[in-house]
Amino acid sequence: MPEKKNVYIAYTGGTIGMKDVDGTGVCVPSSGYLQQQMNNMPELFDSRMPNYHIHEYNPLLESFNMTPENWVTIAEDIKTRYDQYDAFIVLHGTDTMAFTASALSFMLENLDKTVIVSGSQIPLESARTDARLQLITILKICQAEKPIPEVTIFFNSKLLRGNRSTKAHADRFVAYESPNFPLLGEAGINMKVNRELFRDIPISACSPFRCLKITNSAIAALRLFPGISSELLGKVLEPPLQGLVLETFGVGNAPCERDFLQVLKQANDRGVVIVNVTQCFSGTVNQVDYAAGARLAQAGVVTGYDMTCEAALTKLFFLFTQYPNDQDLVKDKMQENLRGELTADEKSRRSLARYLPV
Repeated sequence: MPEKKNVYIAYTGGTIGMKDVDGTGVCVPSSGYLQQQMNNMPELFDSRMPNYHIHEYNPLLESFNMTPENWVTIAEDIKTRYDQYDAFIVLHGTDTMAFTASALSFMLENLDKTVIVSGSQIPLESARTDARLQLITILKICQAEKPIPEVTIFFNSKLLRGNRSTKAHADRFVAYESPNFPLLGEAGINMKVNRELFRDIPISACSPFRCLKITNSAIAALRLFPGISSELLGKVLEPPLQGLVLETFGVGNAPCERDFLQVLKQANDRGVVIVNVTQCFSGTVNQVDYAAGARLAQAGVVTGYDMTCEAALTKLFFLFTQYPNDQDLVKDKMQENLRGELTADEKSRRSLARYLPV
């Protein structure tokens, strides 16, 4: 029998451990309740399951209250225990799970261990909860002989790259999707994994694990809409803003009126990094083949290719922390694939297409 792995569970909060305290059906965070519920799951004590230790955050955090400071707390938590455990699970609320997973992917550099972010749509205490199978499966994944050396999200039997994930459904068990990158794995009767898609395990001596910081820089996101004015755009781009994720139409199109483009250029000239991502559920930005996109490029807007808004936003936070006074380097790095968060060339997109559902 394989040696039992040791798994660290950071319980940050969220629906999974909530409790209906007064019988009204309104669930609230409850300290110690998740551990109590898991202690009553005999499956978790099967001899083929790993050992695990739960650390409950105090206070428990609702994910809609998450901040970059909380991302740092989670990353530092993993760093502190990195040598003690074989794998890590972050239990998290579903509202901003993709933001946290994306941020962790940038902060945790040269990972050679499994890090899974997960949660549930219904509390573990409920009779028809989705949490039970998710907890069993992610612990089984952590017990696997070979690690998954990147930050992932596991939800509704799907293993997704964290920085490729987005919340697609508010009230369905299929809460998370990966619109522009194939599944890393899927749990059915058997666990199917696409190991050829995993990021390479770094050679520790050459590339040791590091935990890099993120600071709460002046970053924002703006979703374009028909009729948006240059005045409104100008207000958003006013100092002290450092970076903006501009969620554009289609393949990266935006209004092409002179005033609108001038506002973008002036902000770029002041040092604001503006990143173009599509507001479509899937697809990529093209600032070369279409006139509207080319005009944005001339105004200094850089392409985010097929990044999710969550990945682009957290990447801006990360890069402005690493290179606070170098706009050009931040712009270059935003267009570079750092942690598997984007596909920059057509050849790579075509090679991935065989894994994506039709």
